[in-house]
Amino acid sequence: MIAYKISKNAKILFVGINPHPGSYRRGVPFSNNKMFWYLLNKAGLIDEAEIDLKCDKSLKTIYDKKFLPKYALNFINLVNRPTVDVTELKKGEERSGIKRALKVIRTRRPKVVCFIGKITYSTFKSIRQCDFGWQERIGSVKVYLMHFPIRGPASIRVKELTEIKRAIRGRYDKDC
Repeated sequence: MIAYKISKNAKILFVGINPHPGSYRRGVPFSNNKMFWYLLNKAGLIDEAEIDLKCDKSLKTIYDKKFLPKYALNFINLVNRPTVDVTELKKGEERSGIKRALKVIRTRRPKVVCFIGKITYSTFKSIRQCDFGWQERIGSVKVYLMHFPIRGPASIRVKELTEIKRAIRGRYDKDC
């Protein structure tokens, strides 16, 4: 099971829809396909040796001991039940997770909330259409919708994560 430790000093709160069974077993988000971790590294949000990101044991240590304390990054899912595909989720299963995420956002106030993929954001907002990039704030918290990390060119995701990194440092051009 993935343990979520939520900090009051988080730079970024990543929000996913639900874990893959492999990631759930390992206790590390996106550890079934480690592309998310490589993207974080390439964007400079973490600074780890790629070989350590490839190894399940060292990735677990990075997640448990550095993700929050060193890098000030947090992660939460809208649904904690693992599935191979989001189509396996039941309608309404996300309701309590949306309430939990809103409470975390409002009480912990990360600098940026980053929704991973359109399915996550559209589920959270109960909308059908949305565009990638900066979204309407939740209270005073900036909100970003990034592409899902596994499909498509990595360069797009690195660019998105770099844009978020600039925003948490107070350097962004858009009204976000």
